[in-house]
Amino acid sequence: METDIPLLDMLLRLSVASGLALLLGLERELRGKPAGLRSHMLVSLGAAAFIIMGMSILFATAEGDPSARIDPTRVVQGIIGGIGFLGAGCIIRSGTDVQGITTGASIWLAGAIGVAAGINNFALAAMVTALALVITTVLGRFERDVIQEAKD
Repeated sequence: METDIPLLDMLLRLSVASGLALLLGLERELRGKPAGLRSHMLVSLGAAAFIIMGMSILFATAEGDPSARIDPTRVVQGIIGGIGFLGAGCIIRSGTDVQGITTGASIWLAGAIGVAAGINNFALAAMVTALALVITTVLGRFERDVIQEAKD
């Protein structure tokens, strides 16, 4: 059983988390949204760091007292809750107009990308990033062009 995450592996996981979130943040940045490149990268990097810390604690206590073990799903639960709070801060309501929901959701998704990269599931992190980019760019364009014209 692996008992320690090598430093280069940690760096790779953190880099993948930051790099993939960069793509989501760039899309938000190019649209002039309040949370852009750095915000998405920092959220994903933080999520990856927290799950790596949780795994490190789990590995360190695996051979010791079983009551000292941690539940990695609780680490993920804390990450999701904390990032959800950040994402909610991007949502602004003014009368009947609501803005920032997609940016809030993309921040929350950056956390998921960070957790996936942090647990060394780069394929999942990349697929989530790719699908998120399709949703925000292609469907965003569709939403603006087709649906807006139908309303007019």
